[in-house]
Amino acid sequence: MLTPADRERYSRHLVLREIGVAGQEKLKAARVLVLGAGGLGSPAALYLAASGVGTLGVIDFDSVDVSNLQRQVIYDTASVGTPKAAAAKSRLLALNPHIELIAHQVELRADNVLQLFERYDIVLDGTDRFGTRYLTNDACVILRKPLVSAAIHRFEGQAMTYVPDRGPCYRCLFPAPPGDGLVPNCAEAGVLGVLPGVMGTIQATEAIKLIVGAGEPLIGRLLTYDALAMRFNEFSFKRRADCAVCGDRPTITVPQDAPQLCTAEALASVRTLTPAELSELLEEPGGTTAIVDVREPREFAASHLEGATNIPVGELQARIGSLSKGMVVFVCRSGARSLTAAALASRAGVEDIAHLEGGLLAWAREVDTAFEVAPV
Repeated sequence: MLTPADRERYSRHLVLREIGVAGQEKLKAARVLVLGAGGLGSPAALYLAASGVGTLGVIDFDSVDVSNLQRQVIYDTASVGTPKAAAAKSRLLALNPHIELIAHQVELRADNVLQLFERYDIVLDGTDRFGTRYLTNDACVILRKPLVSAAIHRFEGQAMTYVPDRGPCYRCLFPAPPGDGLVPNCAEAGVLGVLPGVMGTIQATEAIKLIVGAGEPLIGRLLTYDALAMRFNEFSFKRRADCAVCGDRPTITVPQDAPQLCTAEALASVRTLTPAELSELLEEPGGTTAIVDVREPREFAASHLEGATNIPVGELQARIGSLSKGMVVFVCRSGARSLTAAALASRAGVEDIAHLEGGLLAWAREVDTAFEVAPV
């Protein structure tokens, strides 16, 4: 039941025939999970909280970085360095203290995804990793949970909605993921700051429509947005009978972590170096250590370690033969791309390799405080 305070707060919803009191009560009873409190999750969570969704969960394992503030509008400068899930919870409760906020500061994996998802009615996926995107889709199909998925890249975005028994899932459209690290993410390729605001708001709209039963969701339709052309397009697609998870004879019946480039086997010969260890290595007389910076050229041009060679991680497979025959140390901004690069090199047969733990950010903190790391 709506309280007098509810009726005042949501009065603009109550006058909409498609929502009204009954619809607002459905919103109050709804439980929605936002996966990823980043560019997409920020506007989606803000609008869902403002709209009166009774229970709102937020999953994120990351911490706020100053480079996030260009597009992740749920945070402010004072949030930098704090866990995203906790910071998002604080902001959302400040916006609407009458709803329940649950912060999940965990990494989503096959062994916890069902337990996390089963307590919610709808899942919104705003992640930027393909492995997590497919894991989320599969779990929602298995649990028969509606899923609103969106993605962004540079100036373009896309969104779709899956509802059990009513249309195709994400795998029907994109059957298999590319390897994480082989497709540039926002840090590597860049993204227009307002783009995730557009797509995240669309996700919130889809969730509200599903909850109140109004309008036509993006079921079997991929909505695309080109910010430069200021144009929306739509592509229809159908359920695949051979879909691995929602098809007639599914081969995926339990959640599975996507195959990772950084497997234990691939990393068996990879040495992890702290900034101090790398500094000592570079100071050795007659040393032959080669530094390979796997960031994008724009980042490399802004600042890099002396003597480093720039090979973006997306080009590494094609240029693996150009690596030094001596020890190769891969570096990037925070350590994620360099770890992927090390795994690729290991799988390609390069033997003497290492990667810089914590990346150039750690180098600037622990070795060279005058070194300025290029923003992403």
